[in-house]
Amino acid sequence: MALSVRGIDDYYRHNKEGKSMTQTAAVCDHVHGNVNDAGYSAFQARVKARFSKNMAEGKSLAFATDATGLWQAYLGTFTDPADRRLHDCSVCRHFIERFGGLVTIDESGETRSAIWDPEDAPEHYKPGFAAMLRIVRHASVTGVFLSSVSELGQAKTGVWSHLAVTFPVNMLHHDRLLTAGQKMAEKREDFGTVMRALDEFTADHVQTAVDLLKTDTLYQSERVLGQAQWLQSIHTKRHATSDARRRENHVWAAVASAPQGFCHPRSSMIGSLLEDIAAGMEFSQVSKRFADKMHPLRYQRPQAAPTAGNIAQAEKVFEQLGLAPALHRRIARFEEVPKVWVPRVQPARGAGSGLFGHLVPKVQMTVKAGSMAMPIVTMTLQKFVQTVAPDAEQLEVMLPVAHKAPFIVITTAVHAEVPPIFQWDHPFAWYVWHEGAAPDQYGLSAGWTEVAGVTRLPARWNDDGQRFKHQGDGLILLLKGARETRQAGAGLFPSLLRSELHGVRATIEAHSRGAQMGGMAEGTAIGYDLRNGQGSGYPVTLRATVGGRIHTYKIDRWD
Repeated sequence: MALSVRGIDDYYRHNKEGKSMTQTAAVCDHVHGNVNDAGYSAFQARVKARFSKNMAEGKSLAFATDATGLWQAYLGTFTDPADRRLHDCSVCRHFIERFGGLVTIDESGETRSAIWDPEDAPEHYKPGFAAMLRIVRHASVTGVFLSSVSELGQAKTGVWSHLAVTFPVNMLHHDRLLTAGQKMAEKREDFGTVMRALDEFTADHVQTAVDLLKTDTLYQSERVLGQAQWLQSIHTKRHATSDARRRENHVWAAVASAPQGFCHPRSSMIGSLLEDIAAGMEFSQVSKRFADKMHPLRYQRPQAAPTAGNIAQAEKVFEQLGLAPALHRRIARFEEVPKVWVPRVQPARGAGSGLFGHLVPKVQMTVKAGSMAMPIVTMTLQKFVQTVAPDAEQLEVMLPVAHKAPFIVITTAVHAEVPPIFQWDHPFAWYVWHEGAAPDQYGLSAGWTEVAGVTRLPARWNDDGQRFKHQGDGLILLLKGARETRQAGAGLFPSLLRSELHGVRATIEAHSRGAQMGGMAEGTAIGYDLRNGQGSGYPVTLRATVGGRIHTYKIDRWD
């Protein structure tokens, strides 16, 4: 702050010796400063370390409070008028008034000062730290705190060092459309929206919704289950405490880290489901209404052409985010896609001695003669992946003769190094034909078709298991020789897009319908779609060659 730790000691030592306090202080203030003072540097470091520790324990989430009078409380602990003047620093005042009220919220809903702990302060500063801590402890949370700069405060001005802390790099605000202040205002609105939803939909209503969604009896339930469980967890935490402030803090903590769209339950599918449950509807009616609204051609899909205002807004958003190149899409190639399984290739034969001996001959899979025909085994896809696939030299899938199959096409950006347009950090996505497609649309025939590899749904590549859970999960059996022959447009669907594009989804959808998908001839990342809890992929018959013997499996469900 304004006086160094060494300067404080000198100040009182000279005072006891009868020397002028004003003269000594003036030397410390205007000549020497404290920028090279080891004691003050250690003091600064302890405060920074405390903030970093508290932020880590608070999951790197900070919250603003209504704490007031911090600077007056701090400065008032310096009872000597001359001493008070020495500490009346405008830089420190700005830091304390702007950031001194920050708190973290623990699992029980209790707040903790993010900065102040008297144990970090030299003796002369302990009363000031304790005074500020008392105020912050009794303050109420008023919002989520965000910052686009890493240093909170100003650690150095000229020859003076001041208190400052470093905001976690992983939590810095990088939104190019909204400033940190605008985003904080949005979070305050989200808090009000969630509080109203919690008041309207009881814990019993939400529990019923979770139970229904877990049974997989509701169409595409995985897209809504995560939000239902999120609301359920807030209800549970609020029910566990009778303290009104802690109950609110649980909501603030949930809002701060909520996935996109979770803070608007009334305007989402979970709100529609909860309304039906609250109205006492029978399951058959609830199920039908849910399926109608979750229809792939309606869910989050604009049903009218974009307005002129929406088009103008989209132009602005895409310019700010630099997303124009990401609009150009093509079908991905097999080699671009990460695989969880590929055929086990037999070792190449040694080079021959002839003119073409350097060439590797085509390897034919040899099935052992006279082996017993094994019965078809029924199992789940998860069991097949865990127990059969790891040892399989080859996989085949039976494509249907009499009806269409759930083919899926993986897409990517035409241009390399484009900014992410989807919720995840890579350019790959997918599309399916709602009613399925016949094998000949992809240059294939009904019957056994070789599986060239297996990949996961692109939203779940490198996923931590939670972040994109609302997109569902699935495995894609990439089919050898498959090529798309039907134009699908750009395949940019609102449910996959990053949150900043939600407001202009009508324009993006219109563009996608009129665009052309590239890479039709070269795109080979096409497969059979096996999802968790949805689609017409089950039952499917697979054939695995293991140790030269063929085994046939009927896969009846995901798990």
